[in-house]
Amino acid sequence: MSRMFGTDGVRGVANKELSVELALKLGKAGAYVLSKNSDHKPVILVGCDTRISGDMLANALMAGICSVGADSVFLGILPTPAVAYLTRTGMADAGVVISASHNPVEFNGIKFFDANGYKLEDSVEDEIEALINNDFSGITLPLKEKVGRITYDFEAYKKYVDFAVSTFKGDLNGMKVVIDCAEGASYKTSVMTLEKLNADLIVIHNNPDGTNINDGCGSTHLSNLCECVKSNRADLGLAFDGDADRLLAVDENGEEVNGDEIMAIIGNFMKEKGELKKDTIVATIMSNLGLFIMGDKLGINIEKTKVGDRYVLERMKEGGFNLGGEQSGHIIFLDENTTGDGLLSALHLLYVLKQSGKKLSMLRKVMEVLPQSLVNAKVPNDRKNDYMNYPEIVTAIREVENECNGEGRVLKRPSGTEPLVRVMIEGKDKALIDKKALELAALIEKVMG
Repeated sequence: MSRMFGTDGVRGVANKELSVELALKLGKAGAYVLSKNSDHKPVILVGCDTRISGDMLANALMAGICSVGADSVFLGILPTPAVAYLTRTGMADAGVVISASHNPVEFNGIKFFDANGYKLEDSVEDEIEALINNDFSGITLPLKEKVGRITYDFEAYKKYVDFAVSTFKGDLNGMKVVIDCAEGASYKTSVMTLEKLNADLIVIHNNPDGTNINDGCGSTHLSNLCECVKSNRADLGLAFDGDADRLLAVDENGEEVNGDEIMAIIGNFMKEKGELKKDTIVATIMSNLGLFIMGDKLGINIEKTKVGDRYVLERMKEGGFNLGGEQSGHIIFLDENTTGDGLLSALHLLYVLKQSGKKLSMLRKVMEVLPQSLVNAKVPNDRKNDYMNYPEIVTAIREVENECNGEGRVLKRPSGTEPLVRVMIEGKDKALIDKKALELAALIEKVMG
């Protein structure tokens, strides 16, 4: 049986794989595991993004939390990093976010933070899963006054806004900025923060109705933002995803700037200021080769991890590093928050622009982006981890790598959140890698379908 938890919590189609029953069990098991050693009545914070299934799942989850004797505080719609921040600063025993991040509206997810605002280690997730699979054997549920209660705090987002503003030295007066809120959880916090910093702000896709999250907008669909930046002659555009834990940017010419480039820009600036701890950025195996080449040229060590911001975070904590992230825009500033934070990423990038006086198109030249081609192969979810067990696939991968003649690489991995195997080929010949990525993905679908 496949593992319940993926790279970013439990994901699935709401009311199907991610049912009300499962949400209740996750609330029950998660609250028990994360508060079993508490010497007081535990408190667990719960927030969600804007998708319509959030209310349904939140109420089921909180019922489970209360059933094991913990109190639950519902924060309403909040970015994932805001829940992490409020959990660790509000003396809560744990935090939970109900969100499927950049995925379409029919999906939803449940992810936990511990009392320090960190995503859970695999071993803790396994303990939660085992409790559910064993039907809560050995657990005695509380009675009478020991049952938990639900309270509500819909003003908590203001504390996160104040925190975000406090991280920025100076203001954004004179800077024209377009932000795309993805019809998601950043629709209040990002706008309020940048307004407080006096940016000349243009906001798009910030009218969530429960069904339009990530729909042709946000960090996975940048075309509207590109056009808006150009037509308004803005200094840059900033795009969040549904739960605002990632950020991508658009320069003044309407050209996309990915997470690797953002890390390169900010990391180089921090190094020059003596603020990049151990002169190191933590990235993943999916980061562009150009990032590693930049590191070699500028004396920045690029640590490499498995895909997933949780693994980036683990390496950052182990090594004492303060900057890390993914090409997708999950960027962690560990001196300030404990998880990927789109708003903090935006503020750091804006600060570099403000301090340097340079355009984003100039700053991004700090690294050369080598061509990449990413194609998703749709495969059965229960077999997505087995793709290297098929000789036809192994042989095809080897042949592609040989064709690259040492000037490229093939990266493949199962999605942690969707029934997909992601195939990425990187190299100098864009036409060749596009062709080979499509062919390889088609082969994987055929063989495993």
